[in-house]
Amino acid sequence: MKKLFYAPFLLILLFPFSAHAESHFGLAMVGTPKYTAESTHLDYANPDAPKGGTLRQSAIGTFDTLNPFTIKGKSAGGLNLVTDRLMARVWDEPFTMYPLIAERVDVPADRSSITFYLNPKAVFHDGAPITAQDVLFSYGILKEKGRPNMRRIYKLAVPELIDERTIKFSFSEGYDRETVMIFALMPILSKAYWTDKEFDTTTLTPPLGSGPYKISYIDPGRKITYERMPDYWAKDLLPNKGHHNFEKIIFDYYRDTGVALEAFKSGEIDLWREWDAGNWNSAYDFPDVHDGKVKKEELKHGRPDRVRGFIFNTRRAPFDDIRVRQALNLLFDFDWVNKNLFHGAYERIDSFYPNTDLAYKDKTASAPPSGREAMRQADALLKEAGWVVKDGKRTHEKTGKALTFEILVDDPSQEKIALALVNNLKRMGITPRVRALDSAAFRDRLNTYDFDMILYYWNATLSPGTEQMLYWSCESAETQGRWNFAGICDLDIDDLAMKIPTAKTRAALHSYTQALDKKLLEGQYMIPLYYNPRDYVAYRPPVTRPETVPLYGMVVETWWMDR
Repeated sequence: MKKLFYAPFLLILLFPFSAHAESHFGLAMVGTPKYTAESTHLDYANPDAPKGGTLRQSAIGTFDTLNPFTIKGKSAGGLNLVTDRLMARVWDEPFTMYPLIAERVDVPADRSSITFYLNPKAVFHDGAPITAQDVLFSYGILKEKGRPNMRRIYKLAVPELIDERTIKFSFSEGYDRETVMIFALMPILSKAYWTDKEFDTTTLTPPLGSGPYKISYIDPGRKITYERMPDYWAKDLLPNKGHHNFEKIIFDYYRDTGVALEAFKSGEIDLWREWDAGNWNSAYDFPDVHDGKVKKEELKHGRPDRVRGFIFNTRRAPFDDIRVRQALNLLFDFDWVNKNLFHGAYERIDSFYPNTDLAYKDKTASAPPSGREAMRQADALLKEAGWVVKDGKRTHEKTGKALTFEILVDDPSQEKIALALVNNLKRMGITPRVRALDSAAFRDRLNTYDFDMILYYWNATLSPGTEQMLYWSCESAETQGRWNFAGICDLDIDDLAMKIPTAKTRAALHSYTQALDKKLLEGQYMIPLYYNPRDYVAYRPPVTRPETVPLYGMVVETWWMDR
């Protein structure tokens, strides 16, 4: 195997700690952590949940790698179960973490550094202790060869090895309040395992892990099975008590969601997350539901939902013209789609932070036009941009080029929404083409920004931070593999996205985020679709869930098999 090399790092032994550093059990982005060192379990976990049983889940498409930390290949589902991080995030607070590999941390008031004290009980699956050398190695290889978001943040730090269980990272210019949080989420890899292996490539060899599960079986691209580690070193820590209860977890891969749903109906899958309200209201009339063998639930959550829409690639004509984007927004009949495809179950997205108090609300805004008035306004915008109707086709008056483009979708079930848009646009002489790709081809086009329009989404959180630069900045618009799908480049947006991670109070976070939301909405970067403040889930008892649903919604790691 190719030997792994990375740039040397500054190591300062016995570096004196800052007198102003404060020791922390929990680490919150803003405010005070909910739990303390005396807390025994999270409120949404059952500490007495029994262990055992097999949970069968579905995944869509295929996979070709067991290394989720590079952009090479498509990683298998569930790999988060294999590798522990320095600290663990919880889901009933906006953004707070608690001890895992690091049993405590020191952070000064200005958050210019973070010192990790490793738990002496922390070990890899082969029994080898997790040391500061492993943390240093993980930092180095992820900074050089990890995912773009890791590379961007890790380059801000200088590591200082204190002793075998203590390591400090001091941050250079460009750090913000979230930097310590991102470092606390660092996955820790085994230096001994990875040193003589090529990291930046796909692999189907199960790597050495440290988490609650290990990989016990793979059928490449089709199935992966995880087996619970009975002697998992961190099983009784606060973030893990009442978690990881199934003896085995299996991900079976299916061609698309339609096939996977049929597998659930036939009893081949135990748990199914439904993302389509239309299916939820029409596709579950089968015997096992009526007989009580399948339980259907709508679980209300308080997280921002996916920001889903038809995303314009503004790097390309005609979507580099905001007037064209405005016109197409006016022409999409959301009310018809919601009523006829989704039983009126959804609410239309009116923010890039839907379902949260972070959303910008324009109290002076009037209701958007519909019907003939919307078509009249859209026609005026298109003509202003040079697109006139000639022989029934929308044509550019100077170039003679027809207004046509390709809409990419990653699942055949999404084609019906795309076709609804196509039908609306055809009435105005616009002729889009809809193309459904398999997951691998879609991901490749997405990563390289090789599309005209995609039906896709951005994720949002209750504590937006550094990822905002990856979503919206000029830099990410020019960097493949990031998430600025729309090609947004606006210096005001850059400025606001950089300010968000600096917020020290929830009020400041609200102010910056709402201002950013306003700018994004004004840019007309997508045709917004819908969000749902409820999780749709169907499952087969004896699979059981805790009574409490946390802020972010259901957490499958807390479920169990009721004997």
